[in-house]
This record gives sequence, C-alpha cells and structure tokens, in this order.
Amino acid sequence: MMKKLSVLLLILCLYLSSSIQAFAADQSEISQVVTNTASYLTKIVSEPQVGSIGGEWAVIGLVRSGYSVPQNYYDDYYKGVEKYVKELGGVLHDKKYTEYSRVILALTAIGKDPSNVAGYNLLEPLGDFDKTIWQGINGPIFALIALDSGQYEIPVNKNAKTQATREMYIDEILARQLADGGFALSGNTADPDVTGMALQALAKYQSREKVKAATDKAVEALSNMQNNSGGYATWGTENLESAAQVLMALCELGIRPDDRRFTKNGHNLVDNLLSYYREGKGFLHTADGSGENLMSTEQAFYTLVNVQRVDAGKTSLYNMADVKRGSQTDSGNGTMTPENVGLPNKNKDVKPSVITSAGRTFTDIQGHANQKSIEAMAARNILNGISDTQFAPDQTMTRAEFAAIVTRSLGLTPKATSVFKDVSADSWYAPFVGTAYTYNLIQGTSEDTFTPEQTITRQEAAVMVARAAKLCGLDTNVQAIEIRDMLAQFTDYTKTAEWARASLAFSYREHILSQDMIEIQPEAAVTRSEVSDMLYQLLMNSKLL
Repeated sequence: MMKKLSVLLLILCLYLSSSIQAFAADQSEISQVVTNTASYLTKIVSEPQVGSIGGEWAVIGLVRSGYSVPQNYYDDYYKGVEKYVKELGGVLHDKKYTEYSRVILALTAIGKDPSNVAGYNLLEPLGDFDKTIWQGINGPIFALIALDSGQYEIPVNKNAKTQATREMYIDEILARQLADGGFALSGNTADPDVTGMALQALAKYQSREKVKAATDKAVEALSNMQNNSGGYATWGTENLESAAQVLMALCELGIRPDDRRFTKNGHNLVDNLLSYYREGKGFLHTADGSGENLMSTEQAFYTLVNVQRVDAGKTSLYNMADVKRGSQTDSGNGTMTPENVGLPNKNKDVKPSVITSAGRTFTDIQGHANQKSIEAMAARNILNGISDTQFAPDQTMTRAEFAAIVTRSLGLTPKATSVFKDVSADSWYAPFVGTAYTYNLIQGTSEDTFTPEQTITRQEAAVMVARAAKLCGLDTNVQAIEIRDMLAQFTDYTKTAEWARASLAFSYREHILSQDMIEIQPEAAVTRSEVSDMLYQLLMNSKLL
C-alpha cells in the first residue's frame, strides 16, 4: 500500500513539475513576443490617434508593458486627445459611450486626468445610465472597467434621466447572463469574447455573493466552450480576439492560464494565442491563416502583457492603482511609478493599501457622514461589513478588532506572538495582536493581558492611531502648550487621561479626529464608522491611500 502511494505521489510531482516547466517556457516565449510586438506597434502606430484601432489599445498595451517608449509618444497622444475633445465640444459620441470608456482607460494608463481634458470631464457621461447601456452589454461592461481602472467616483450627470451607480451597472450585466452561464451581444447563444469581457468587468466584485455565483457559472461555460486547440470560435470561426478576451478574463480573475479547466488536448490559451503570431508582422485574425490584422495584434499584445504582469505579481492590466496620477511616464522604460508610496520616513514594512473590491458599499451607510471613508476602507478589505449588505456604522469595536484593522491598514504582515496570556494562539486575532504589539502600535491592559474582547474607547483609539502615524513617518510630536490649546476647546478635556492627551491633540491637529464636536468623550466607545474615518484620514495624511 505504501509503495503504491509513493508511486502515485511521484507521478503527481512529475506532473506538477512538467506543468510548471511548461508554463515557464511559455513565459520566456511570451517575453520575446511582447518585446517584438511592442517594437512592431511603435512603428505601425507611430502617431496614435483617438480610435479603437491604432489608438487607445496600442497606448494601453505599450505603457503597461514597460517597453521603452520615448515620452513624446504619450505626450503627443495626449495633445491629440485634447484637440479631438475640443473639436467635438466634449461629446465623443452621442450613442456609443464605450468611446468615453476607452479614452478614460488610456488616459488613466499614462497618468492623465480624464475629469479634465481641455476643460471637459470625460467621466461625466458615464453617470448617465440610460445612454451608457443604450448600445447593449458593452456599455456597462466598459463603463465599469474604465471607472474601476482609476478608482473613480461616478460624477453626477445633471442631464441624465437616470443617474448611474456601480450597483446599477453590475446588475445590468448580471441581468444579461444567459441560461448556460455565458453572455452575448444579442440572442441566446453565448459568445466567448463577450463572456470574457463581462468577467473582466465583474472581476473586482467577487466579494459580492451574486457576482461570485454568476462568475463561477460563466467560467464553467467558458471552459465548456473551449475547443481542442485551446482556443475559441465565434459564429463558427476560430479567431484570436475571442481567445484574447477569455485570457484577459482569467488574468483579471487571478486564474492561471494553464489552469486545468482551460487546458484542452494539452493546449492552453497562451499556446493558442501564440499560434497566431508571425514574427515581425504581428498577429493573424483567424486560425486559417488570413492576413495580419492591427486589431488582432493590439488585442493579443495587451493580453500577453496582462499575462506577464499577473505572473510577475504586478497589478493586472486594468487595475491601474500602480499608476502615478498627474505626472509623466518614466522616460527610462515607459512604465509608471506608484504615487502613494508613503512618506520618506515611514517604516519600510508599511505598505500602501491596494483596492481589491472596487465599488463596494453597504445599504446602511447611504448618506452617512462617513460613507466615503467606509467605502474606501471596504474597497481595500481593511474594514469589512457584518454582512455583504450591512456595515453597522454605529456598532462598537473591540480592542482585538481595532488591532486587526490598524495592522491591515498599514499593510503589515500578520505574525502571532505569545506576549499576552489572554490571546490564545488559535484565535483569529492572534496574528494581528502579535504584529501590532511587535510594532509598538498597542500595549496591554496589564503586563501580560490584552483584554481583546473589551470595547475600545476614543482615547485608546487615538493613542493607537498616533503610534501608527509615527510608523507611517508622520511627525507626532506635540508641544505641551499645543496640547493644552488644542484640547481646551472641548468642554470635557479635563476628563481625558494624561497618557492619551498628546495623542488626542495630534489626532485633532491632523484632522484624524473631527474638531466639530463640543466634547471629546474620551471614554466613550468608538464606533465602526469613526474608526473607518480615523484610519482613512491617517492613510491620506501618510500618502498611503
């Protein structure tokens, strides 16, 4: 029996090893093809214009690839966009709103502000729900992708019959899912490319139960549609674009290209995509060898760039949280640099927060004073709801919960320690308490107790936040006279504990705590919405958000 088991384990190891080696070989080939295609595109699309071919997709692929492109390539493109927008009076199309989405994606990729292009806000049209969905499912799909690429809020569109929300766009896409799990532009037969695009739009909303269920069904449908060459056919013809959009979906969802569900007859989607490549000439459109096609080349290029980025642990093609806004690309290699890397004096272990659930919100925070900060924290999974739809903004928080949230907000790696006898090693919060203690963010209620389930007070929270601020590189020093002047404006300042006063004064000075209240209420239990706002203000001040 043991001998049999050993043989099975050996076979499994050999299988996994060969799979890893095969994909490593793919990466080597991908790298060469991406470099060659980038060189080809800069020659063929030497002056990118606003357009679905020879324009935005080439720009997006090139800047996200890291290929060395002269800065004037992107500068000239942006000047062309400004001229184009001016000539049209800010109206890129009166029916086809994917025109706005495509340009928004390109501008975001090169670090430009789509809300102010020659004085026009290109995000505003996407606030019109009816006009955005007019052209069919492509409208809401690319509206979501564009809005989420730069984590943009949907502007109020005063001329809209129906003001759009992310929830409405998500629901619109889900409502169009076919019985077999796929999606299509029209009819009842699923298109692999449209299904892939729908999944790209929904990828950032997997924490929502209804989206996850729809995604799982669509992924299964795509697996069933894949043919023995590892590719896809639309209307009976196998083509590159369908394979590219499915591969894009896998990248955005975090599914490896060599996933067994998408490997048929020994061929995966990368194999299939590379089969269309002709060195020095770009990519073919169809498997039967029809001529090179610029649209096919652009789609294949940015898809392979996405495969490269995800495999290297970078953000995906459409997740442009790594792009520095309002500045130029780095002229050395054509890549963007992160803006929110923190202050110069921050601890090296503190990391910027990254959005993983864009557009996440809750029904019980609509119109709440701290709605913006709650949504910002939830989008980064720093502070979650008590359910998918409820946040409970007025509910209190325990010391253990606060330790976990502060640790998450600073991007610290959780690691348990055995400092407190009332924090068991198998408790969910042990790693967070241990980490917070290691970085001096928290102290115990005694030498060997933490009292994790005790409700945290406002002054306790202020002390922990001030310690976190110091770790982030902020100057937390407050002079004695400044402490007195800052706290004396509150009628109950004498009720504050001596050990908390400097931290409270710092928190008020930096607007981490609001000065609008008459009282500090230092021993009052702090609420979930207050904690959310405190950490939001801290991260903003620390350039980590």
